Amino acid sequence: MSQSAYAAAGVDIEAGDRAVELMKASVARTRRPEVLGGLGGFAGFFDATTLKDYRHPVLATSTDGVGTKVAIAQALDIHDTIGFDLVGMLVDDLVVCGAEPLFVTDYIACGKVVPERIAAIVSGIAEACIAAGCSLVGGETAEHPGLLQPHEYDVAGATTGVVEREAILGPERIRTGDVVLAMASSGLHSNGYSLVRHVLLTRAGWALERHVDELGRTLGEELLTPTRIYALDVLALIREVECHAFSHITGGGLANNLARVIPAGRRAVLRRDSWSPPAIFQLVQRVGEVSQRDIEATLNMGVGMVAVLPEHGVDAARSLLENRGVTSWVLGHVEDHDGEGSAVLV
Repeated sequence: MSQSAYAAAGVDIEAGDRAVELMKASVARTRRPEVLGGLGGFAGFFDATTLKDYRHPVLATSTDGVGTKVAIAQALDIHDTIGFDLVGMLVDDLVVCGAEPLFVTDYIACGKVVPERIAAIVSGIAEACIAAGCSLVGGETAEHPGLLQPHEYDVAGATTGVVEREAILGPERIRTGDVVLAMASSGLHSNGYSLVRHVLLTRAGWALERHVDELGRTLGEELLTPTRIYALDVLALIREVECHAFSHITGGGLANNLARVIPAGRRAVLRRDSWSPPAIFQLVQRVGEVSQRDIEATLNMGVGMVAVLPEHGVDAARSLLENRGVTSWVLGHVEDHDGEGSAVLV
């Protein structure tokens, strides 16, 4: 099939080429010294000989997407922040085991390639990679006319990291008496948007341009707040303080995600009175008449990352996080409990 015929079918190869040219500078800014080659090849290259200083290097990988938050970006025609949501979902799932994120690849599917829009999306991904200390080594932009509307797109990606085998964090390290330390989220992050959109946009009929007094800004500005990336904060914490496990609080809420790293015979008891969920969570619950159980099982409620560590390290951990601009507080503790590992809010 000739290029002109392909264009007639709705796929603009020249627009894709222009998008690549526009994004090259952003991608180049993420380059770590281990990255080989440049953008535009069939694969990205990372020099594995740099792992020779590890005694027993273990590669870790994670893949994810942004979800329906992209609908907010599309409605507001703001595309340079959604990359933080993608990278945050990737690297912060990875770092909880103690792995350092090395590189990211992305995938953008769209109804029509608009070079400036694709470049804006990739620039956000690149900035987020810089914030996470990893490289954006490549990706793919696919035009799907007839499947997606011209203004529609979706983004997904994958990341790879490395950790010393003996340093892998997880349930087997957790002990009775450990403290659960919460790290504040920047807002909704990138989870629960199907509920939030249903409650505020569909049922309540609120416009994204609506100024909401409780939020101190428009609804759209609140909903598009980028996901906080904790990767470098967590790695700094691991270097300086004894840590047993971490949990990235994403879809499923606080207790369900934390339970994934609690071993059998123990449970994490989390105190609701240790913090007050930010206004957006209270707003969704009130306007949507959502039960406490449902809201806590869907949204992060203001907690984006959780560390489980010995009590003697709490003060040092909180001081380190404060110096890095991350608000933290003691959320609860780990106790003996019959049955499978669990977490409960009380």
